Amino acid sequence: MEVKEIQNKKIWEDFLLKCEEKTFLSSWNWGEFNSMMENKIWRLGIFDGGKLVGTALISKITAKRGTFLLIQHGPSFAKASEGSAGYRKEVFEIFLQKLKEIGKEERVSFIRINPLWERNQENQNILRDLGFKEAPMHANAYEATWKLDITIPEEELLKNMRKTTRYLIRQGMKNQDIIVEKSERLDDIEKYQKLNKEIAKRQKFVPFSFEYAKNEFEVFSKDNQILLFFGKYKKEIISSALVIFWSGIGFYHQAASSSKYTKFSIPYLLLWEAIKEAKKRGCNLYDFWGYVNPFENPKHPWAGPTLFKMGFGGKPYEYVKTQDFPLSKRYWLTYIFEKIRKAKRRL
Repeated sequence: MEVKEIQNKKIWEDFLLKCEEKTFLSSWNWGEFNSMMENKIWRLGIFDGGKLVGTALISKITAKRGTFLLIQHGPSFAKASEGSAGYRKEVFEIFLQKLKEIGKEERVSFIRINPLWERNQENQNILRDLGFKEAPMHANAYEATWKLDITIPEEELLKNMRKTTRYLIRQGMKNQDIIVEKSERLDDIEKYQKLNKEIAKRQKFVPFSFEYAKNEFEVFSKDNQILLFFGKYKKEIISSALVIFWSGIGFYHQAASSSKYTKFSIPYLLLWEAIKEAKKRGCNLYDFWGYVNPFENPKHPWAGPTLFKMGFGGKPYEYVKTQDFPLSKRYWLTYIFEKIRKAKRRL
């Protein structure tokens, strides 16, 4: 086995089409986005006898809390390579050696990964045996999510929803003062960000920056893989979402809703329109992007949004927790810093 850089977009994207567990955080365009955000990247392929069996998008993150290599929702493995835990461990061990080489050259203090591996003891043991430890915080991407199979007809999707969700969607469709608009215009990011900042101020969280949202939209729009949705009441924007369509999956990546006109439940209609758009584009799944069990963790900041998502039908997917591989003593300063931050955010 050997690890080599991949410089051909088609080879990269075609391989990921064969992978069952994946998100756009492994896509070629997410690498382009990271480059726009001035993060150094590597696109690595793991080859077994000349055959590509795994890929990983690595970015170098330089932050106040430390400098590290980040692999979000990766490495990705083809279905045939996922069956045997022993084989997966062997492949991953070779990949880790390459990561350690890059880490030494780049003088980072640790490696952070959150692979989309089912959360079970066998997978946790693989990572532990290789020297990883559970990270104090998640890797700016989910460790669990809620997904919906959208291959069935629209009427069946509606039938499978929570009764209240279905009712609110239909009420929104009847109200002539409510419309949902789709936009491919980069300039409309400003409208989304204005609403997002308003919500962030009210709910006391730090939103993605305007540059972040703008660059994400610009990169994915080149391949027609992204849309902005705006839910309006009497022409006023009440709800908005940024949705990515990639590799047969629709991703509800970013969203914001005003506290005005909540009785009309405009976000329900907006999300339904996004699901229908994913179906039109030939997607098989809709990923609601992030999940926490609202019954086990009712005070978690994601509990309310998760209940909203669950109303559309679907099921949860839980993956191994984010893992760190320390490369120097500086890592422990980051560890302490993030432990304190996590406690403050009640995560």
